[in-house]
Amino acid sequence: MLDQKTQLNLRGYSIIEGRSTEAGGAAFSGVDPATGASLAPVYHCASLADLGRAADLAEEAFVEYRKFSGRERGRFLRHIADGIEAIVPELVERAHRETALPEPRLKGESARTVNQLRLFAQVVEEGSWVNARIDPAQPGRKPLPRSDIRSMMKPLGPVAVFGASNFPLAFSVAGGDTAAAFAAGNPVIVKAHHAHPGTSEMVGQVVARSVRECGLPQGVFALLFGAGSEIGAALVDHPKVKAVGFTGSLSAGTALMRRAAARPEPIPCFMEMSSVNPLFVLPEALHARGAEIALGLFGSFTLGVGQFCTKPGLVYLPQNAGADALLAELKALVEKASPSPMLTEGISKSYRSGIEGRQAQNQVQTLAQASSNGAGGACAAPVLMQIDAQDLLANPGLSTEVFGPSTLVVRYESREQLMQLAGAIEGQLTATLHGTEADLIAFADLISLLERKAGRLIVNGFPTGVEVCHAMVHGGPYPATSDSRATSVGAYSIYRFVRPVCYQDFPQGSLPDELKNENPLGIMRLIDGRFTRDAVPL
Repeated sequence: MLDQKTQLNLRGYSIIEGRSTEAGGAAFSGVDPATGASLAPVYHCASLADLGRAADLAEEAFVEYRKFSGRERGRFLRHIADGIEAIVPELVERAHRETALPEPRLKGESARTVNQLRLFAQVVEEGSWVNARIDPAQPGRKPLPRSDIRSMMKPLGPVAVFGASNFPLAFSVAGGDTAAAFAAGNPVIVKAHHAHPGTSEMVGQVVARSVRECGLPQGVFALLFGAGSEIGAALVDHPKVKAVGFTGSLSAGTALMRRAAARPEPIPCFMEMSSVNPLFVLPEALHARGAEIALGLFGSFTLGVGQFCTKPGLVYLPQNAGADALLAELKALVEKASPSPMLTEGISKSYRSGIEGRQAQNQVQTLAQASSNGAGGACAAPVLMQIDAQDLLANPGLSTEVFGPSTLVVRYESREQLMQLAGAIEGQLTATLHGTEADLIAFADLISLLERKAGRLIVNGFPTGVEVCHAMVHGGPYPATSDSRATSVGAYSIYRFVRPVCYQDFPQGSLPDELKNENPLGIMRLIDGRFTRDAVPL
């Protein structure tokens, strides 16, 4: 068998202008979390000069790429998807070694990655996403005539995308942020996550090859490596970067938000950061299927070693016998569980620190903790904790996210106290309710409140699982994200990287095809307040 570096054809350098830079600064390596062993090759951090070159090329490419048709962009996205699909076995093998995520999970994530690329291809090929609006001239209107006014969405410019640690494929080099930015007509500069550099380079090679083979300007894509924050900060600061997509910690995301806002020209930052995803078990559902809910809840908060941004980290249960029975089932499941390696040693240390911090509080009771069985390194064991509602209301800091396989059960005495708890919740990606139809009617006020707190409300399911589709919302009020009007998953996420442009009294020959009278693209448009695919009536 060939050695790893030769087998995967990894070079360890950033990709700029379609090829490896062949130079670099400080070096680092990927690490196998299960063993602690370093993985070849050594990766070289991009320099500020590399970043500047990538940004210059991206700006040059934008002038041309922004004019590409939806059909041309769709072909590019499909080419990337096909290229990733062709290397899934090697990609999964490398990603498994760099993240310790199970191979079946990584195969599923590979499928999600290519499917979302094809979804965006479908969106831009159909074309109606541009939100074309036409208000034809009314020269005879009294007391004043109306000009011919037309508008549509146009791309922003080069987009900086930060790869995520917990999704080495679907939220990384060719993940949702990159796919949405490409679809909208923007070049992309990706800052690879240092935890899975080999996986990132493999996908980066696919994207670079697709740029070349689809005849796009080489500056449409660049991949930069960097183990620290220097390149990431400089990327957000660069004047030619016009938007940022990020998935990661609250501290890092907030720091980048501030940098983006402090620029001479502030830019939009779309940050997906922190969420505890509260889960409420309502009375009739608790009585009818408490044991079933316990099993599903355990699977949800331990899935992927608790390293999903949608992990249910707070569970609200009443002080009654039905909730006691559910917790007895949940305790038994936790006590039988085994430790598993987390994505990195740093994430594992942070998880242990978060658990120890909670356990040091007198108000928090540890109900169950899986045995570590002597596992060291990056391994983590599931933990189930409990707190009284009044104690949590007095100490809201105990409800912050602990990234890893744990959840905190909140026990409340009354409906009024439950509403008080829900009112104290910060912005979330999701909120989940388990209830019968009667429960949902009886707790309509809770649902109404949660609509203000979360981007996605789930009934009788679990939040760990985000469908990539047109209607999905993966976002929420701060601190879940930096902008609750946006989503980082689904077709609607394309609107993060565009802005509306209005054309007043333009002759037909100078208008974009999307706004011409005859509607040559056949898209859906809003004409005089009515959605139609018809031509503009003359």
